[in-house]
Amino acid sequence: MDYLCETDAEFQDIVSDPMSELLPDNVFSKYLESILEETEEAIDPYFLDNLSFPIDTDTTCTQPDQALDQDNLTNKRSRKRKVDTPSNKTRKDTDGKRNRKATACPESPSGGMTPTITSKGSFQLSSNTFQNILRIPFSPPPLPSSGGSALQFSICPFTPPLIGTVVPTWPTYVLVSPQNVSPGTQILPLSPADGTVAPPELTVSVLPVGSSSDRACKSLPSVSVDTLSPTKEGNPQKNTDSPPSKTESKIRPEAPECVKDYINHVKSCMRDVCCTMRGGMAIESQYVDVDVIQRKLLIKSGKNANKCLEKELVVLSDSERKKAKLDRSQLFHNGDSRPKQSVALLGKAGVGKTMFIQRLCLDWASGSLPQFQFVFLLNCKVLDLTQSNYSLKGLLLDLSTSPRCEDSDSVFNHILSCPDEVLIIFDSFDHIKDFEGLLQCPAKSPTDTKYTIKQLFSGLFQKEILSGCTILIATRPKDVLNQVLRKIDSLLELCGFSPEDIELYTSKYFGDASLQESALKKIKNQSYIFSLCSNPLLCWTTCFLLENQDSRSDDLPSTLTDLYQRVASKHLQLAMLGNRSLCKRKQPDIPQLCKMAWEGFKNHNTCVNSGSSTELLDCGLKSGILVSYETSERQENHFADLFTQNLLSALHLVQSKQVNEKMVVANSIVQQKKRKVQGESQDMLQRFVVGLLFQKTPDRVSILDSSVNIKAKRKAVEAHLKSMKPNNLVPARLLELFHCVYETNGDKFAKLLLKNLPDNLSFCGAQLCPSDVYVICHLLQHASAVKRTFSINLQDTCIPISGLKELVGLKCIKSFWAHTADTIGLWEDLHQSNDELNLKKAIEKFTLNPFKATQGYHIESLPDLVRIHREKKLPVSEFVPALDKGVPALLHLQRLEFELGVQNGPEVFPKLIEVLPSLHSLQHLDLEKNQIGDSGAEKLSGVLNFLKCLKLLNLSQNFIGDAGVEKLAKGLASIPSLQTLSLYGNVIADIGAEHLALALPEMKVLQDLDIKFNKFTDIGATKLSAALKNCTGMKSLELWNDCIPYGVFEHLRLQDSRIRSL
Repeated sequence: MDYLCETDAEFQDIVSDPMSELLPDNVFSKYLESILEETEEAIDPYFLDNLSFPIDTDTTCTQPDQALDQDNLTNKRSRKRKVDTPSNKTRKDTDGKRNRKATACPESPSGGMTPTITSKGSFQLSSNTFQNILRIPFSPPPLPSSGGSALQFSICPFTPPLIGTVVPTWPTYVLVSPQNVSPGTQILPLSPADGTVAPPELTVSVLPVGSSSDRACKSLPSVSVDTLSPTKEGNPQKNTDSPPSKTESKIRPEAPECVKDYINHVKSCMRDVCCTMRGGMAIESQYVDVDVIQRKLLIKSGKNANKCLEKELVVLSDSERKKAKLDRSQLFHNGDSRPKQSVALLGKAGVGKTMFIQRLCLDWASGSLPQFQFVFLLNCKVLDLTQSNYSLKGLLLDLSTSPRCEDSDSVFNHILSCPDEVLIIFDSFDHIKDFEGLLQCPAKSPTDTKYTIKQLFSGLFQKEILSGCTILIATRPKDVLNQVLRKIDSLLELCGFSPEDIELYTSKYFGDASLQESALKKIKNQSYIFSLCSNPLLCWTTCFLLENQDSRSDDLPSTLTDLYQRVASKHLQLAMLGNRSLCKRKQPDIPQLCKMAWEGFKNHNTCVNSGSSTELLDCGLKSGILVSYETSERQENHFADLFTQNLLSALHLVQSKQVNEKMVVANSIVQQKKRKVQGESQDMLQRFVVGLLFQKTPDRVSILDSSVNIKAKRKAVEAHLKSMKPNNLVPARLLELFHCVYETNGDKFAKLLLKNLPDNLSFCGAQLCPSDVYVICHLLQHASAVKRTFSINLQDTCIPISGLKELVGLKCIKSFWAHTADTIGLWEDLHQSNDELNLKKAIEKFTLNPFKATQGYHIESLPDLVRIHREKKLPVSEFVPALDKGVPALLHLQRLEFELGVQNGPEVFPKLIEVLPSLHSLQHLDLEKNQIGDSGAEKLSGVLNFLKCLKLLNLSQNFIGDAGVEKLAKGLASIPSLQTLSLYGNVIADIGAEHLALALPEMKVLQDLDIKFNKFTDIGATKLSAALKNCTGMKSLELWNDCIPYGVFEHLRLQDSRIRSL
């Protein structure tokens, strides 16, 4: 773009240029004078006196040293205020004619798009406008000679130069002062985001025909405006390359040689530390990969929203769990582009969390996790949580399993320079106590300040220190994680062994083929033990017992208590054979070991008191009951696993004379009253205490002291069991009661339990593992002896299809309710196995009544069920004779509650609409608080005519307005049995009330209508009241809201007593 710098001929040589004709002299002079006239009429006449720079109306551009003085400007303003007579006009025209010509200026370096300011006070044509412009509100006259577009005049008081820039914008000229910027340093504005659309007035590049700038526009290059983004290809002003991402633009510092040597040293140590499993077996040859499930989180509201972790986790169905499986390589990137910087690995005791972490560390050591330069493994069991003298450097380099670092400063500085390449693993995180305020007072400094372990964890987790690092937490699902649950990026669950995994592990444990076959046969013959083997630790325990049995003909135990009694007894025998000095001290040592286990249980701790006798610790370590952990500061001894510690704790309660009957009952049996849940430890302790009291174990395998009298404690527990009322227990506690009764290993308590059970058993929300399913089936088999039948609710239990098949096949189960997708899977399994008899029973027993949908997957499978009902066949088969009458569950469904809430309700509601036409027996439909809106109401109105038996329809608080009610009114009249209708808390105005009033007389059996707290006024209320007179069968009409004048409402209520307020 060329600059138009206009100066007086007497000061500079006159240079001829085509651009000199851009603005004619007479036009420009007259226009500036008319501008000042309009300005003085529109604003304070002394406004220009207060400005800090002069304005010359006779010249287009004046250099700073050629500015007119204030007196000349004042004279000009006084002259402008005179009345325009012909003589005055002539004089102005004469004065306006001066010998001026345009001087050609060099071309802008930006190719004409963004000119560079060469001097203060010079005119320039610019495609950019400046922001610091003071707008004077007046409308200037049009150009005198051209009749074209008007000009806009802008004055900037922040810079001293005169008006110096003419900016062509459609359809006006803008006169602005140039910015005081040196050439070459002009800062271009940032590009707008993609998708930004320019205003219409800026998108026209052609000026009107006949304007004074026609010739100038012809000489300038045409510019097209990209409405998406100026940064796209074709825009010469901007760089077409997109800005690099954060990770791409970051320059990675190269690790010094000492750091590389340390990393290699750490990997070598990882291979040595993590290469062995319990019992000294090699992890490479014995480890079996287990499934990892991506868990979903349900954020609840209310005062008890964070009370227990399992209440926050969505319990997935078996079909959902299969879809949510992840490989170990997907732990930190599971299909999402954003890496997971905080991961929680959940798993019950013995499921193999520590083994999984060891396998993960070996993967890193072998180069399978290239995204991490550093991996630090921290065992929370041995971390000192009481001291506050730890730094981040000490936590990573001294307290982890990493070897001693010679040049710790260089290594730590490199860690700080690349935090996104650091993985920190907190194993056994449930051993951290006092979680109140866990995320408060986080560590702020990564260098010198000393903190507690909790403060360092809080700082790492909240990215106050080492921001960008990845944290992996391994914990049990019932115990902790309440404080950090909502901020975790990824929640994963470690599953147990499948039946195929059990066979694989058994074959790896026993090297000899004949031993493998014999061991696997014994495990499968004892169904309860086989179900326990889904837990990897219990599978190892079973194999250990089989390996060390005195007689190959011995059968496996049938209860958990008996299994661990035999294993503990065998451990002690092997330890004593290794150290004969312990043989004579067997009895005194065991009670002391049991007491230490009990003290640790009460304190939620697995650590053994360091002041214990050396012989006792040596016995525990040699037997495998205890394990030793070495740190840089000390050596600690812990109980090997939770099962062993709980067995010894139960043994202390049973045979210690210091423990009375009341304490045994309080710690051994499920309590009726609500109390604090102690988690998985409490569950196992209860089973072991009952088993030790009531089981008759052979003396050669029993660890009980036969000289101790336990009759009083047994009698107290028996009395408590008889007084239990199972119908008052929540599903989780009912399940524990089943386990306690099973551990008695007798029919007496089983029959007593079955007599007291309610007709409707509910395990809804209790996650059932294979051993849980076996115990429930085993006890319910005795129901025929007491002539009982039950309906069982297995919704949200993630019960496997094999377990569902066992339960549904029981004669005492008259109906069951499970996840719809799992039920369809059960039918397909039975059909493929040609078990048509059980298939027919499974179809007949399945029920949905009452159906309560709280999660999306409760509804998502219903359309498939409706399709089966209509087509009378399964998805993978042709016609099924058992489905000749359809699905009875759909035919008999009478009550449906849709409780997905405002967040998920509108999204899932269309799937419910697909199902409703098939629910011919539906009587109660509750859709409250789902925000379906007018569109949802319209969809609902289209299927209401299929619901011939509907008696109650609740549409409260759904944001339904007049348009929705208009559609609904037509559908409501088609329901012949509707008795109760609730439209409480919507946004219905007078028009909607009128539509509803017209439909009321057609609802012949409607008795109660609740339409209060809407938006209609006395007009709508009057119409509803008038319609009520024609509805003789109605009992109540609730229509109060704040928009109805109270006097009008009272008048209507006096006219008809059926009108109510609240």
